[in-house]
Amino acid sequence: MNASVANGSLDAIHHVAISVKDIGEAVDWYTKTFRCEVTYQDATWAMLTFSNIHLALVLPEQHPPHLGFTHPQAEKFGPLKTHRDGTRSTYVPDCAGNAVEILDAASV
Repeated sequence: MNASVANGSLDAIHHVAISVKDIGEAVDWYTKTFRCEVTYQDATWAMLTFSNIHLALVLPEQHPPHLGFTHPQAEKFGPLKTHRDGTRSTYVPDCAGNAVEILDAASV
């Protein structure tokens, strides 16, 4: 086993966000198809909790599809914004231009 894995120093993916056309329809499909829980839902996005990861369902005109990582020093990536669900984060592009959300680990 890699020493980083053994001592717990690897960062964690908190969620993957995918675009959908209709939040309610997507929540209905995912909760009927898989064993998961809705931890947040409004008209523009929803967060589903699975045993190993969260899945965000987003409307493309409201939120970009992205990967969300927790980080103990998220503020180093830019100013943190507080969201409706209480999490605090900032978005940064990766080297290929993909949206990456860096979440303050203390807020999730």
